[in-house]
Amino acid sequence: MFSPDQENHPAKAPVKYGELIVLGYNGSLPNGDRGRRKSRFALLKRLKANGVKPSTVHIACTPQAAKAISNKDQHSISYTLSRAQTVVVEYTHDSNTDMFQIGRSTESPIDFVVTDTVPGSQSNSDTQSVQSTISRFACRIICERNPPFTAKIYAAGFDSSKNIFLGEKAAKWKTLDGQMDGLTTNGVLVMHPRNGFTEDSKPGVWREISVCGNVFSLRETRSAQQRGKMVENESNELQDGSLIDLCGATLLWRTAEGLSRTPTVKHLEALRQEINAARPQCPVGFNTLAFPSMKRKDVVDEKQPWVYLNCGHVHGYHNWGNKEERDGKDRECPMCRSVGPYIPLWLGCEAGFYVDAGPPTHAFSPCGHVCSEKTTSYWSQIPLPHGTHTFHAACPFCAHQLAGEQGYIRLIFQGPLD
Repeated sequence: MFSPDQENHPAKAPVKYGELIVLGYNGSLPNGDRGRRKSRFALLKRLKANGVKPSTVHIACTPQAAKAISNKDQHSISYTLSRAQTVVVEYTHDSNTDMFQIGRSTESPIDFVVTDTVPGSQSNSDTQSVQSTISRFACRIICERNPPFTAKIYAAGFDSSKNIFLGEKAAKWKTLDGQMDGLTTNGVLVMHPRNGFTEDSKPGVWREISVCGNVFSLRETRSAQQRGKMVENESNELQDGSLIDLCGATLLWRTAEGLSRTPTVKHLEALRQEINAARPQCPVGFNTLAFPSMKRKDVVDEKQPWVYLNCGHVHGYHNWGNKEERDGKDRECPMCRSVGPYIPLWLGCEAGFYVDAGPPTHAFSPCGHVCSEKTTSYWSQIPLPHGTHTFHAACPFCAHQLAGEQGYIRLIFQGPLD
């Protein structure tokens, strides 16, 4: 039996600060989510605060002396200015914040292990051969333990000996108030959307975040020695829909409140069933089409809808209409004779990428991931960092670079004829 006391206070769910979702995965990693390697990571209030804040600054004359100052039990950041001088900033425990660390390393200080995203990869083996550009200890997010649970991002994470080392080659400098600051090799870039993460969202401007959480305009290339200009009126505070780029993977930050307004997987499943219940047909073969269930999101099903990317006419799979002279890749649509790629359609299953709960009426081009019109419109406008100095729009569900005039297409379904 419950005591009356227990009845009024059931075990409380932990406070959720927000979630990080890796772009390019449609709901889970190709070989399944395991432990700290997964496609999305929830930041939950810790039982005991583990945040840190800067305290004492030491100026040491040799790197050896600096190592002596920074002991294994205390967090510290070491800035090597020259062979003769290192500045060590010690960090002390902060009982008001929780710290979460993200990076490629599988060592224990990393809470969320992130590897390079290979567009459209079906298995992790596709991603292993790439020389990673993601830092082993890429960044840290500090969340306030009390409302409004503000989350702030900082470049670099503390390693197993609780240190961050910025070597001689890293961009670093003394700030006006006598503190030190610096940038990591490939940098941590952040973009806050304008108008939040809603159907009215517009892309913001990409910025670089420093080790101390200051905001800068981008360097000329990712790892240039010269830092950008400091942007005084912007902050490192994450907002719903903020994008974090770690040079090899991009993460979307969703606040707990933002997620509560986002369609759920259940809602997406209901939309799938609604489309299928309308019994769309292939206008040529007259067979009924159906989107496969969310679980079967990588296997082409015989009822799978296919689309001609240039016109948006949805068909069932068929073999005719090949244009031999174009490597057999382009097909002629039997409805309108327009020639272009012909591909299977897949539902976007990662609900966190949706800016609204609209029906799945549009598909990204050239990958065929289907979601709401507002969602395709939003992501097609966002320049995502690619490599060390280019940007391009990509499908959030598979990371394929978008093609065509808009990067997406409206789907034209034929209803049943009976």
